[in-house]
Amino acid sequence: MSKKSGDYVYLYDSTLRDGAQARGVDFTLSDKHAIAKALDEFGIDFIEGGWPGANPLDEAFFSAPPKLKHSKLTAFGMTRRAGRSASNDPQLQDLVQQEVGSICIVGKAWDFQVEKALGLKLEENIAMIADSIHAVAKHGKEAMLDAEHFFDGYKANPAFAMRCIETALQSGARWIVLCDTNGGSMPSEIHRIVSHVTKHIPGTQLGIHCHNDTEQAVANSLAAVEAGVRQVQGTMNGIGERCGNANLVSIIPNLMLKMGLRTGVGEHKLPHLTAQSRMIDERLNRSPNQNAAYVGVAAFAHKGGLHASAIVKDSRTYEHIAPETVGNKRTIIVSDKAGRANVVMRLKELGIKCDESGPELEKLISELKRREAEGYSYEGAAASFELLARRVLTPNNVPEFFKLQSFRVMDERRFNAHGKVVTLSEATAKVEVKGEQVMTVAEGNGPVNALDMALRKALSSHYPVLEKLVLTDYKVRILTPEAGTRAITRVLIESRDEKGRVWTTVGVSGNVIDASYGALHDSLSYRLTLRG
Repeated sequence: MSKKSGDYVYLYDSTLRDGAQARGVDFTLSDKHAIAKALDEFGIDFIEGGWPGANPLDEAFFSAPPKLKHSKLTAFGMTRRAGRSASNDPQLQDLVQQEVGSICIVGKAWDFQVEKALGLKLEENIAMIADSIHAVAKHGKEAMLDAEHFFDGYKANPAFAMRCIETALQSGARWIVLCDTNGGSMPSEIHRIVSHVTKHIPGTQLGIHCHNDTEQAVANSLAAVEAGVRQVQGTMNGIGERCGNANLVSIIPNLMLKMGLRTGVGEHKLPHLTAQSRMIDERLNRSPNQNAAYVGVAAFAHKGGLHASAIVKDSRTYEHIAPETVGNKRTIIVSDKAGRANVVMRLKELGIKCDESGPELEKLISELKRREAEGYSYEGAAASFELLARRVLTPNNVPEFFKLQSFRVMDERRFNAHGKVVTLSEATAKVEVKGEQVMTVAEGNGPVNALDMALRKALSSHYPVLEKLVLTDYKVRILTPEAGTRAITRVLIESRDEKGRVWTTVGVSGNVIDASYGALHDSLSYRLTLRG
């Protein structure tokens, strides 16, 4: 079937412009190129690269645009200014000269915005849309009108809102994009209004662009598709100003798996969805949303024993799709709420064999519940769980790589010769490794860093692979806040090796340094159990 068939929905990604307006989002030029290429490989139809001339970053991006195989690179801009012709507007002329396949022009579609915000006559706004779209089409570019505030405008003055988009169509626009700019519309409103619009403009020339201010951007986008539009705009992970944009990561599988529609992603690329989502988070140096639909680590996580028992029999009981369809995976969470089925399924995933009716499994479950009563949590510390399971079920297969005899950590805070406060941590570690007694001293920028350095210094001659281990995250949680400074603490440490493998370990103690040592010990031991 061709893309012109009614079951094909075009995907328009505006991560590099709309997404860049989110708080805390600052793309570099290399980020923009890498993201554009990744989206192109994924099968996105249109990639909005930014607004040429709006800032030095976008100017640099469009001066040397990435070479795309599938996607059309799109430049964003605005209509000509009031009182000028299209040929005499430098911004518009610069826009139409860009080396891109399509150009999206934003134009007002709400009479209130035109008269109050811009201070213009309604007829001038209509002329601005007509002249600008005509200029884009005349230069051989695929012209789009982003009808800003269309739904608010339609509710206030439907005749004017319709004139705006019909004028764009008559002036040569390939796409009319209906924008819920304030994000305040309801799905029922979107469906009703779009259904009316499709009586005048074919759905194959309509797009939808929703913001997420009422947490309904995805629902509103899908409602518009149900009403006939065949282009959906959004951003990866829904990033954007205020509450964000429609989340393409949720929209794409909903279109394909729930609505039976086709996209440029295709069934063979859909399993890359989770990787695409996490790539964006990695570029932004932020933690992925663990509860994100389809791609979050909790999307297919099962904690209750009853749920896990049902999953073993038939995954459809508590999973609406197979996790692998979108590149995710099922997780059986091991906790004090977990029954036998949770533990057995998790062991199978790890390739650990056990007798399901044997005493060893009962011993493991008992040990898990005892530890969690003390404050341990293995939900986010899979490496510590695996080590514990192997030590209980197959003790001969997990050697004691080293034995700690003692450690001491000292912190010094003082003023230097320039009168500035400086801090220094020093750790001494005594360990037995392969029958050898080793004592090392190391300094660090904090007590945990110093202890980590001292331990690895002691072990590196016997286990050189530990030299390339990096601790990438460190979290502390107070478990008994009522105890004040005597509280029990839980420490989670995330580690990464030279091959990019990442794991998390846990430690618990009334002493935060001792809790940190527990997590460090598991982290080092886990790396030594890995092959390669």
